[in-house]
Amino acid sequence: MRALIQRVTKASVSVDQKTIGSIDVGLCVFVGVTHDDDEVAAKKLASKVWNLRVFEDEQQRMNCSVGEIGGEILIVSQFTLYGDTSKGRRPSFVQAATPDIAEPLIGKVCESLEALGARVATGQFRAHMEVKIDNDGPVTLSIDV
Repeated sequence: MRALIQRVTKASVSVDQKTIGSIDVGLCVFVGVTHDDDEVAAKKLASKVWNLRVFEDEQQRMNCSVGEIGGEILIVSQFTLYGDTSKGRRPSFVQAATPDIAEPLIGKVCESLEALGARVATGQFRAHMEVKIDNDGPVTLSIDV
């Protein structure tokens, strides 16, 4: 699994001009799934996101996790994270898992985050989404599990 994580002051996702998920201070996490991912990877990603220390403490050092600051998490499926641009001008998405594989695994990420105590909002699978992000910092990290 691959995630692009952005620290945000707020974020939202809309489908057909209707907001379906929104958060205030927290993390916007774009999640991509590849063919060999499984529930173990989903749980590991959730733990990594929940415990990632990217929020500032009293000394302005990134020492706090989203849970420690009472932040929220917006999870958005993003198959393009597995786009290969090494050849030609059109990305290849061969490494991205099909929706029938990816959707339950992203659901497992959300379920695992909620079990850890997170308030989770989500996008909509197989929909054209508009994501609005107020990136804080900016802080943006890419992780693979």
